[in-house]
Amino acid sequence: MATATSARVTLFEDIFEITALNPEGKKFERVNRLSATGTTFECDLLLDYNCQIYSLLEGEKMTLVLASTLNLDGSPDDHTSYNPATTYQNEPTLADNYEYVMHGRVFDISYKKDGVVVIAVSFGGLLCRLTGDQRHLSSILPDMRLYILVKKD
Repeated sequence: MATATSARVTLFEDIFEITALNPEGKKFERVNRLSATGTTFECDLLLDYNCQIYSLLEGEKMTLVLASTLNLDGSPDDHTSYNPATTYQNEPTLADNYEYVMHGRVFDISYKKDGVVVIAVSFGGLLCRLTGDQRHLSSILPDMRLYILVKKD
């Protein structure tokens, strides 16, 4: 049973190459929007992130993971509050392996031609749009709460 739960922790994972920063111009002082293409599943990504606390450059590669929980054993998070000192009580989490983590909610899923799906997620106002083959993104559901985890490669 634990194996089945653990398999659902990571909903999606790929390495993305950043193709542009702020492709439509810089809108906010503390936020960059990156455009990137997945190297394995060839998904297109638009992602807002806080550029004052995390730096990414055009041409860099990054690993991006969407996960349903930060618990390594796959046990679900309550998704209502986050305090690493009390929530995880110094236990290792999935976040320990990444440099930048956000929590958010899927607010739109659109199905296009030829099995393409567009998934929109809000991380407290920082937006993410992931476009790709439905076969690779089928674990992500409407109104799902999830984590996005990023690290440079």
